Amino acid sequence: MNLHSELLLGGARSGKSKLAEQRATESGLKLIYIATGTAGDGEMHERIALHQASRNESWQLVEEPIELAEVLLSHSNANSCILVDCLTLWLSNCLHHNCWEQQRDKLLAVFSQLSGRVIFVSNEVGMGITPMGELTRRFVDETGFLHQQLASMCDQVTLVVAGLPLQIKPVAAD
Repeated sequence: MNLHSELLLGGARSGKSKLAEQRATESGLKLIYIATGTAGDGEMHERIALHQASRNESWQLVEEPIELAEVLLSHSNANSCILVDCLTLWLSNCLHHNCWEQQRDKLLAVFSQLSGRVIFVSNEVGMGITPMGELTRRFVDETGFLHQQLASMCDQVTLVVAGLPLQIKPVAAD
């Protein structure tokens, strides 16, 4: 299958989602937004509402906190650009539901079956100090391992800092 894949990494409020939405829109393809976040509290509900309000009606919204591989597979086609925002919320959800390894393996297994364009957005959390708590350390470790695996598979990897894209892995010339 013909796939163009991209991994956008950055810290909180770095501009990674805005850049992902811009790149998706510029693709000219059908826009599908896979949202992995859940509104577990009022503040998160407000964040989700702000994200939704920033997108126009040309986006198809799919909310999926756990079964990311299945949703990707069911929406992937040559005429679509799928934006997954974000992998770290998905990972948190999977850790909470004790299904991380299974869901990660499913995602990595279906990657080569995807077509069209897929943009993954994720928080870069491994640049700080080592967290004290066991669960937090596992989250940081698993995020780093996932980023490494996806970066090796994706055509393009960009780190976003202060709204500026820093190309880490450029698209290979045809």
